[in-house]
Amino acid sequence: MTHSSTIDHHVGISQGFHDAGAAVVSSDGKIVFAGHSERYSKNKNDPQLDCALMNEVRRSALGNIKINYYERSWLTNLRRFWTGQKLHNKVGLRASLKYAMLPIEHKSWGHHLSHAATAFQTSPFDSSAVIIVDAIGEWDTASIWRAWYDDQGRAQYKKLWSQKYPHSIGLFYSAMTKRVGLKPMEDEYILMGMAAYGDKSRVAKAMYDEFIVDVRGGKFKQNLHLGCDDWRPDLSNENIAASAQWLTEQMLLDISDRAKKLTNETNLCYGGGVALNCSFNKHLPWYWNAVWIPPNPGDCGSALGAAALGYGKRLDWRGAFLGHNIRGNLDVDWVVDELISTGIVGVANGAAEWGPRALGNRSLLADPRREGIRDRVNDIKQRQRYRPFAPAVLEEHAREHFDLRDGACYRYMQYAVHTKDGFAFPAVRHIDGTARVQTVPEGNSNMRKLLEVWYAKTGCPMLMNTSLNIKGQPMVNDANDAYRFQNMYGVKVAT
Repeated sequence: MTHSSTIDHHVGISQGFHDAGAAVVSSDGKIVFAGHSERYSKNKNDPQLDCALMNEVRRSALGNIKINYYERSWLTNLRRFWTGQKLHNKVGLRASLKYAMLPIEHKSWGHHLSHAATAFQTSPFDSSAVIIVDAIGEWDTASIWRAWYDDQGRAQYKKLWSQKYPHSIGLFYSAMTKRVGLKPMEDEYILMGMAAYGDKSRVAKAMYDEFIVDVRGGKFKQNLHLGCDDWRPDLSNENIAASAQWLTEQMLLDISDRAKKLTNETNLCYGGGVALNCSFNKHLPWYWNAVWIPPNPGDCGSALGAAALGYGKRLDWRGAFLGHNIRGNLDVDWVVDELISTGIVGVANGAAEWGPRALGNRSLLADPRREGIRDRVNDIKQRQRYRPFAPAVLEEHAREHFDLRDGACYRYMQYAVHTKDGFAFPAVRHIDGTARVQTVPEGNSNMRKLLEVWYAKTGCPMLMNTSLNIKGQPMVNDANDAYRFQNMYGVKVAT
């Protein structure tokens, strides 16, 4: 390894607590690689760094390397000691770095600061308000920042407000996820889909009275880190989900209003695991001139935030295809012909998506116009019937079919927007009339090529898009995963 004082690559690491990941940023701000540990280990939300992931990091990070860690462990351990939890050590981190022949010495950044950097330094803004909301990071559970670039182009952050543990909107939502029989810190998106089937008027007041001190700032009467498994067994899961979603939205809207007043900014960057709640996110473009939500705003994504802090300046953001690369030319015509013939096909080609949403390189695609296609895909993936699917649509046709606002980026399935003619595309319309849309811009992406040929042959500008994964496992990562999916479910997969 060179001993030059010039840093050639900044490596960011998120590891040890939830959904480990790693990212590599070059000395000119290019994102060379970003990947999820779970995709390599096949262990959903794997908190540890997989060896195969670290091998890819080593191949991507050459020359003089600086390691950046996404959290200050001593603060987390102080909170864990205060609550009587087991303390965390960095033995696993040091072992992973040593295995990959990377420097063991590293710089630790604040948890919410890493989230903020993921959002701001990938955004197009020169200055912005930044809102971070998650379950917990060190002591913070929600925070508001003002971010800007100084005269040298270096990112500056000023924290203006925060909510502290045990008051946590994220922990409230996770507790309700567990209350309805789902897995907390993993199935919150399923609770969000279930909410559309419930009636908040029956439960929201009781839930507020039991758990919430004040919607303003998200203050709670009890530590919901401990859950609420036995609360009101007489209530339906759907009504609990609807009420939890509605109350969460009220608390998040208050934080949004607070951020506008504190920062006097018109742009918003939004991050933390709660930023994956696309049912709430649809409100934000009504309150802000421009909104940016990175495609991976949770803990794994903070690996990129840590690397961004090490680099210090705006990143050269070019899109979310940053992971393991399945090389080869995709046979677009074959994929489209298979869709026309059978209605369903898989794609595993190119660099994997950074974030929890499949965007065309690890996707299961279907014809959104066909009756019964939703049930067929649910049967293949063994999913609950009430969960929604997403439409991927040519960006120039998106406003013909969906209610989109100016100032928001709809390319990463971050917003559940109202459909204009959803009954024409029943496979992608949720029961509440919304769709978690993915607009696909002009360019050379797999999804763009597929949609262009599909549109030319069918006159339909969209496809149903969901992640290509085996039940209980993360998204397909490499070609062997794709072959296993094909053999297990009998769905052809193009690689």
